[in-house]
Amino acid sequence: MTTAPEEYDVIVVGAGPTGENVADRTAAAGLRTVIVEAELVGGECSYWACMPSKALLRPVAALAGARAVAGSREAVGGGALDPAAVLARRDSFTSHWQDDGQVQWLRDTGIELVRGHGRLAGERTVTVEAEDGTERVLTARHAVAVCTGSRPVLPEGVPGLAEARPWTNREATGSPAVPGRLAVVGGGVVGVEMATAWRALGAEVVVLVRGDGLLPRMEPFAGELVAEGLRAAGVDLRFGASVTALERVDGAGVTLVLADGERLTVDEVLYATGRAPRTADVGLEQVGLKPGAWLDVDDSCTVVGVDGGWLYAAGDVNHRALLTHQGKYQARIAGAAIVARAQGRPLDTARWGAHAASADTAGAPQVVFTEPEVAAVGLTLDAAERAGLRVKSIDHDLGAVAGASLYGDDYRGKARVVFDLDREILVGACFVGPGVAELLHSATVAVVGEVSIDRLWHAVPAYPTISEVWLRLLEGCRG
Repeated sequence: MTTAPEEYDVIVVGAGPTGENVADRTAAAGLRTVIVEAELVGGECSYWACMPSKALLRPVAALAGARAVAGSREAVGGGALDPAAVLARRDSFTSHWQDDGQVQWLRDTGIELVRGHGRLAGERTVTVEAEDGTERVLTARHAVAVCTGSRPVLPEGVPGLAEARPWTNREATGSPAVPGRLAVVGGGVVGVEMATAWRALGAEVVVLVRGDGLLPRMEPFAGELVAEGLRAAGVDLRFGASVTALERVDGAGVTLVLADGERLTVDEVLYATGRAPRTADVGLEQVGLKPGAWLDVDDSCTVVGVDGGWLYAAGDVNHRALLTHQGKYQARIAGAAIVARAQGRPLDTARWGAHAASADTAGAPQVVFTEPEVAAVGLTLDAAERAGLRVKSIDHDLGAVAGASLYGDDYRGKARVVFDLDREILVGACFVGPGVAELLHSATVAVVGEVSIDRLWHAVPAYPTISEVWLRLLEGCRG
C-alpha cells in the first residue's frame, strides 16, 4: 500500500558515513532532512570495511612493533595472537552489527530515518519500499542526495564461482572463525590487508595476483615492500596467476583450478577484484540516467545530466575517490552546496572554493594497514609524468632516519615525494614502513595546501622522529 506523499527539504538515500554527513550538514542549517536506509545505519565502513578490518589489523601491528625492539621482543617471546580476543574486539568495533547507537545519533541530530529500499521516482521524489512490502513516497523541496556507495565485483564467466560461495570484503571482515586455509584473489588494498590479518591469526594464506605486482595504483616500491612483508609472514604469494574454475565440496572446502592446470584446495576463497556502484536499483532511469552506472558529478557533487541542480551524488557512487574520508569530505561539500542553494546564495565552485571538492583530484590520502604500512597522497611519479607535469622524485631510505632506528631494530622502509619543478611544490608523496600512517597528514597538508618548498624548509621536523625524513626529502627538492 502506498501512502500520501511526505514532504521534506532534503532526502538522503543511503545512511553510510557519506549520507550521514550530508544529512548532518543540511539538518544543522535548519532544513528538514530524512535519510533512507535498507541495511544498517552506518553503512559499509562501520560494519564490513574500515572499522572491522582495521580492528583485525591493529593487533598485528602492535605485536610486530613489540617484536621489532630488543627488550620488548623478549617480553612477548614467540607468542601468537589470541584469535578469540581479536575477533571479540573486532565485534565490539562493529557494535556486534547492531546500529542502535547510529540510529540514536540521527535522532539526537534531528534527522528522520525511513527504513527500506529507496528509489528515485521522478524529480525530487523518492519511493521507499519497506521489508513488509508497504511503500512510502517522499518528496524534497530542495535536494535529493544519492549516497548508496559501492559493492564488490565478482568476475563473470568463471565456472563454479557462484556455487563456491566466495567471500567478499563482508565475509572477510566479519568471519566468526579463522579459516584453516584461505585463498585471496586480487592484489589490491582489500586483498593485501585481509591476507595480512588472517595470516597473523593463524590461517594458511595464498594470494593469487593476475598481474606482476601488488597495489598497482601506488608507487612500485610500495607493492614490492608489502610483498616482502607478506612473504616474511609466511604468505604464499603468486603473480601471473589466474583462476579458471572453482569447485566447492561441502566439508572439503573449495578447489581452485589455475590457468596452468594446478588445483589448489582451501577452506575459503576471498575475491577482492574491484568495486561497482550500488545504482542498479535506485531508479536512475526515472531521471534519464543509466541504471548501474557510476554517477557523473561536478565539483559540488551535483549530478551531471539532470536539470535543476536538485540531484546530488557523494561518496563511492560518483567514483571520484573510493575512500571513506573522501566520501565524508564530499558530503560536507555537497551539504554546503544544498544549503546555499536553498538559501538562494550563489555557489563558490572555484578551485578550493567552499562548494568544490577539489581535494579529490589533488590530494586524496590513503593508508594500507599491512606490515609494513603504506601511506600515500596525491600523484605517483608515473601519474604526474602522464599528466604532463615536469617533475622529479626524491627518495630516501626511512631506515636511515634516527627516529626509525629507534622505532624498530632493522627498520625497513622508503619515502618518496614528487616535486613539481615549475611550481616548486609537492604534488605527491608515498611512505612505506612500520608506523608511517601518522606521517601522512603532514604530506596531505603540503600537497593540498600547495605549500612552496621554500616555506616547507622552515617547517622543522622534531628529532628524533621518523618525520625527520622530511628534512632529507626537502634537501633533495632544493637540489
